[in-house]
Amino acid sequence: MAWSWRLEKADGEAAGVSEETFSTQADAESWLGENWRGLRMEKVDKVTLLDGDSVIYKMSLHDPE
Repeated sequence: MAWSWRLEKADGEAAGVSEETFSTQADAESWLGENWRGLRMEKVDKVTLLDGDSVIYKMSLHDPE
C-alpha cells in the first residue's frame, strides 16, 4: 500500500492530503518532520497517517500544552 497524510484544519474541515505518497511509514514520517512548519503556516492543525485507506494514527501539529 501507499502511505500518505490526510490534512485537517482545527474545526475538522479537510485541508487535503499530502501531495506525495510514500512507500514506507518511515518515509512518510520523515516528510512530516521536514514539512510540518509549512503545513502549520497553511493553517493545517491535525494530520492522520494513512496506509492505503487504513488509519494508522492521528496527531496535532500544535505544541503539547
